[in-house]
Amino acid sequence: MSRIGRLPITIPAGVTVNIKGNEVTVKGPKGTLTRSLHPDMTIALKEGSIVVSRPSDGELHRSLHGLTRTLLANMITGVTKGFQKNLEISGVGYRAQMAGKKLVIQVGYSHPVEIEPPAGIQFAVDGQTKIAVQGIDKELVGEIAAHVRSVREPEPYKGKGITYAGEQIRRKAGKAGKTAAKK
Repeated sequence: MSRIGRLPITIPAGVTVNIKGNEVTVKGPKGTLTRSLHPDMTIALKEGSIVVSRPSDGELHRSLHGLTRTLLANMITGVTKGFQKNLEISGVGYRAQMAGKKLVIQVGYSHPVEIEPPAGIQFAVDGQTKIAVQGIDKELVGEIAAHVRSVREPEPYKGKGITYAGEQIRRKAGKAGKTAAKK
């Protein structure tokens, strides 16, 4: 039995869960999420919690068991607390600011880069070098944060660019062999 998949998911107060076949809708104080899950997995409401069970011990069903439970748990966490990814900008003249709901980033290009948030995502800028991507869908928050990071990925020589908060950049040495070659 999957260690993660067998754990029941408790439904907090203020959250309603609606299950129709393999489609689950979770509604909470922050919003509503709907997701279609694999039809082989059995999802049931029992005594204020969600229980996921699998039909067999086959390799596919074992792998889907924990995944289905985790996706459901993330949906419930999203509609109650929400998710956030933090990004940091480093580099001389690199900065971010808000223009309405758009995120405007200046990272060394000849033009500022504007990013329009999709539905369910908000940007927040703290100072000029810290960006927060917030939303209720964990998958979408991670995808948008990766898109913002890809505008100017960190380079290994000076470490300039956009990084996740706490990310360590593997640094490379510069052209140190240049002076040793001349004799």
